[in-house]
Amino acid sequence: MQAIRIATASGGAASAASTVQQAPLTRREFLKGTGILLGTLAIGAPIAALAPSRAWALELKALDTATGDTLLKFGRVLYPHAQLPDAVYALLVKDLDAMAAADPKVATLLRDGVAGLDRATGGAFAKAKPAAQLAAVKAIEGKPFFATVRGKCVTALYDNEMTWTAFGYPGESFSKGGYIRRGFQDLKWLPDPPADASPPPFLG
Repeated sequence: MQAIRIATASGGAASAASTVQQAPLTRREFLKGTGILLGTLAIGAPIAALAPSRAWALELKALDTATGDTLLKFGRVLYPHAQLPDAVYALLVKDLDAMAAADPKVATLLRDGVAGLDRATGGAFAKAKPAAQLAAVKAIEGKPFFATVRGKCVTALYDNEMTWTAFGYPGESFSKGGYIRRGFQDLKWLPDPPADASPPPFLG
């Protein structure tokens, strides 16, 4: 089964050296901090048509696997969508991992935030019951860690074709000839508004 590589650790040794220079880490500590997230798309999932394989993989540059998995679950608590597979929430982890690789302070913020979530749920946020996860997230609302992850959710989760496909949104219109060519009544991805939402017809 071929894996869909959502993101790769680019730059090889030069990239690793740059990261080490930004943070006082030993080689062993640096390698210990990297991880990978793996998953598969459900058979028949709308976004499966966009991928060459049901398997997906995300290589992390700065965060370990457990931290990445917790951030993925955190994003799902913040913006829960049953129709979105973990592959979409992995895009959030990809962006946060890139921030952590570029800024040691962000890396520390994310790792400390994840550790706090684990403590709040009795040891493992990613494996905790939904009610416990939600309570832990609500308890840190407004904190820098919460704001950082939530801020990335908006673009990572909603500005990509996988999410659009899952929701049935056809995408923007300006590069496709506008709504004149596409039709004015193609808004099938949202429910019809109630009759009282429109003004009465003009009868002349």
